[in-house]
Amino acid sequence: VGLDQAFVDAYFHGTATKIGGAGLDVVATEVAARHAKAYPASGVPSAHRALDIGGEYQWRREGEPHLFDPDTVFRLQHSTRARRYDIFKQYTERVNEQSERLMTLRGLFGLRSERPSIPLEEVEPVSEIVKRFSTGAMSYGSISREAHETLAIAMNQLGAKSNTGEGGEDPERLYDPQRRSAIKQVASGRFGVTSEYLVNSDDIQIKMAQGAKPGEGGQLPGHKVYPWVARTRHSTPGVGLISPPPHHDIYSIEDLAQLIHDLKNANPRAR
Repeated sequence: VGLDQAFVDAYFHGTATKIGGAGLDVVATEVAARHAKAYPASGVPSAHRALDIGGEYQWRREGEPHLFDPDTVFRLQHSTRARRYDIFKQYTERVNEQSERLMTLRGLFGLRSERPSIPLEEVEPVSEIVKRFSTGAMSYGSISREAHETLAIAMNQLGAKSNTGEGGEDPERLYDPQRRSAIKQVASGRFGVTSEYLVNSDDIQIKMAQGAKPGEGGQLPGHKVYPWVARTRHSTPGVGLISPPPHHDIYSIEDLAQLIHDLKNANPRAR
């Protein structure tokens, strides 16, 4: 992707290239530019000069601007720790300055001012909108008990749904309407998946594949498998856990149908 036809014909013969792009001249120019940074023409680099790390995905002071940078993260953390709503508004304003900072495609758009506003009484109230909210599936063990439980409490107070992720849920939370997660996940490792777990769900979610670690699936390193995490996952404390990339009992659409059938029999009321 992104290489022109002549380049592909010369070096990757037989490979399809649908959109064209860079040729050997561009590749050579980029390599030469990186080499010049490492070995400047002036000769021996300064003792205090560090080679540019490069990359765009991690925030760096001299790098690409990011929507979430130390300034926004500091304001979010400070506002929640100090319970300062005024600082929280500074945080949201900085994130929402899309038209000025152009961090997302949304920043290129503006609201048309000549259109009449919709009367508020015709708009669905916030109290109903939030009922469709759900959290991401973050596993107990990958995040702390406090974080996992707080997400569930918040969603339950809103009338929305939190997702257990693939790490199961503490049995003591299953029967507590304030602390339980409405969405129970069934992933390839089946950690924490029991009949009790399934019958205490509103939604059952099958995670069809696992891509957190290429080739190995999701990994929870041994030092994070605390005794209370191991108890919930029905595993051994201190021993790392791997969720395989595929489910090893799903190799056809019929296999998938069988798992759906079994889960529906475990809890006919769940979606």
